[in-house]
Amino acid sequence: MTALRLYLILAWTALITFTAFVIGRDGLNLLPVFFGDIAAGHWPGQFNADFMSVLALSALWTGWRNGWTALGWGLAAMAFFFGGAFLMAYLLILLHLEKGDMRRVLLGVRV
Repeated sequence: MTALRLYLILAWTALITFTAFVIGRDGLNLLPVFFGDIAAGHWPGQFNADFMSVLALSALWTGWRNGWTALGWGLAAMAFFFGGAFLMAYLLILLHLEKGDMRRVLLGVRV
């Protein structure tokens, strides 16, 4: 469990640092680039389409884990729109709150 926590902290820090760098260089208007790459039909677009499917999966799991309550819907939206930055922090918080019990981390209200 320590290795997972360490990975989440390091990966989150690296992602936030890189995201800040990219925002500083390119700004926040990523939608034309993201969907433009998909529309172009090349490997960058394939990667973006794959990434968007993982965002949707993350959002579906987050909402399901929370029983699709108002909080669950809000967290699902955050999972979709904030990606790994949200999911890594969320998992780290869940690991702490559930005292490392992966069954509770993964199943939430369905335990």
